[in-house]
Amino acid sequence: MQLPVQVTYRGMESSAAIEEAVRERAAKLEQFHSRIVSCRVVIEQPARHKRKGKEFAVHIDLKVPGGELAVNREQHVDVYVALRDAFDAARRKLEDFAREKRGDVKHHEPTQSGTVARILADEGYGFIATADGRELYFSRENVVTPPFEHLAEGAAVHFIEEPAAEGPQAKRVSARHSAPGG
Repeated sequence: MQLPVQVTYRGMESSAAIEEAVRERAAKLEQFHSRIVSCRVVIEQPARHKRKGKEFAVHIDLKVPGGELAVNREQHVDVYVALRDAFDAARRKLEDFAREKRGDVKHHEPTQSGTVARILADEGYGFIATADGRELYFSRENVVTPPFEHLAEGAAVHFIEEPAAEGPQAKRVSARHSAPGG
């Protein structure tokens, strides 16, 4: 199925050569997302700027199931370079969108704040008091910064809570830096 492409010119005459270049580049986008519903391309040549000369601006709007992607204001004095840059940006957005839809994008767990409630330095572990009154276990291996040996009871920390066989634990523990006097 051929991708429906709409080309609009603003501030310039239409061109069969430019339109052909747009259609070729749009067809290549289907390699990165096979279900593109529509592709609207606006090529404009704003009024001549005193220092820059005439720059072409290219806008691309792509509709795909579950979303709409837009590339705005890719500019260059050469219309074909502006087209290339705009379609390269559209390709990257399509790839990112497809990865996200497939679930390939890793979403990081939100960090939480707490304080070191107890630390058993000789044993290599401790406990963090959470804002909701719980205590979470953490070990030497879970401390990012500063080194485990530099943590002290009462230190403010950030961490990620993760489930473990023994219950929730604190992972990626790092000390919070606070401003002097706060």
